[in-house]
Amino acid sequence: MSTAETGRRAETVDTEAGPARITWLPAENAKNARLVLAVSHGAGGGIETRDLRALAAALPAHGVTVALVEQPWRVAGKKLAPAPKTLDAGWRGLWPALTAAGLPVVAGGRSAGARVACRTAAELGAHAVLALSFPLHPPGKPEKSRKDELLGSGVPTLVVQGGNDPFGRPAEFPPGKYEITEVPYGDHGFAVPKRSGLTEDQAMEILTAAVTAWLSTLA
Repeated sequence: MSTAETGRRAETVDTEAGPARITWLPAENAKNARLVLAVSHGAGGGIETRDLRALAAALPAHGVTVALVEQPWRVAGKKLAPAPKTLDAGWRGLWPALTAAGLPVVAGGRSAGARVACRTAAELGAHAVLALSFPLHPPGKPEKSRKDELLGSGVPTLVVQGGNDPFGRPAEFPPGKYEITEVPYGDHGFAVPKRSGLTEDQAMEILTAAVTAWLSTLA
């Protein structure tokens, strides 16, 4: 068991939208912790997704404390995510707990969680944004673009996107002041088909390597 798993702890935080939960996986050497990566789930799942699990396993060895955030609606056991306004309220309510250690906080999330991170980054003083599977548009509706949320983050931003994500393939993303890494053949959940020649572990290695390298560049 890794040091991060040994130190894993859960914290419940009251927010305007109801109680939320943070699962902390501390940097392996607490004295050398550089920053906190706070990542939330999407509208259709929780913190058990393959990308969040992979980051939680990989990053503590690199001086990064990972905070897996469960929005109030998930903590309450509801199956449908609320409106963006309510998601943002939950995230804002968590922020003091995320910054309590005095470390820079990178705001992140997958899908709907990525949108929340982008919308609130400048307001909350996030150090940067990690957007996993950013839903650039609803499937089959590229005209309903959410590019303004991404381009408006106001801080250094990394997008990690599956090559076959129906919510926006990497080539569809607009030019802007952000970086983007592709997980080849990945869908919205970063699953890769067997015919691709990539295993799930290899796909997650691409993702974690990109995020680890990007985080190392943040001053």
